[in-house]
Amino acid sequence: MIKKAKQDLVKSAQRAYTRGIQTGNGGNISARVPGQDWMVVKPSGISFVECTEENLVVTDFDGTVVEGTLKPTREALLHGVLYRNVPWVNGIVHTHSPWTITWSYTRKDIPLITQHSLEKIGPRIATLLFESFKVTGKEVPEVLGLFQEHPETQAFVLLGHGIVALGKDVLEAEHTAELVEETAQIAWLHEIGKGLNIIQK
Repeated sequence: MIKKAKQDLVKSAQRAYTRGIQTGNGGNISARVPGQDWMVVKPSGISFVECTEENLVVTDFDGTVVEGTLKPTREALLHGVLYRNVPWVNGIVHTHSPWTITWSYTRKDIPLITQHSLEKIGPRIATLLFESFKVTGKEVPEVLGLFQEHPETQAFVLLGHGIVALGKDVLEAEHTAELVEETAQIAWLHEIGKGLNIIQK
């Protein structure tokens, strides 16, 4: 099960890098290990495209290393909080995607402006303060409150920090991250079109 989680994570990380939703060595990605309170996570300082089965790290939900020699992403603890509190989530992708980050400064939800986003991501893509997810392991009231209100939430945005996309596996989470970034781009272009009076609504 660990091997499969690693394989899926590598595939998802490389796709995210290729699609341009995460460049450099930023962002983080993880996959839950079925049947264990463990997760496979990207090491700190390693880019998505550099992820391999050999350099990934397995930790528990508190970020303690179970397997691997590299330091796990510093946000492993944040992933653990979500896995512990949202049982259907088995994969998480966090990216510093530019259209989404730019939209986050409006402090508004990303509108579900396309039929695809409405069907795939609904009911909302909330924008939350970064501090609400910058935690010690327990202090995530705003994030966990979002899931209490909308348990099926598949993605949210952190102000100035980017996308947090969730899925039944890490492959689905990566696809959701792509769709969030696409939706943010369309939302911006729509606003520009309205400002130029070439879009009516």
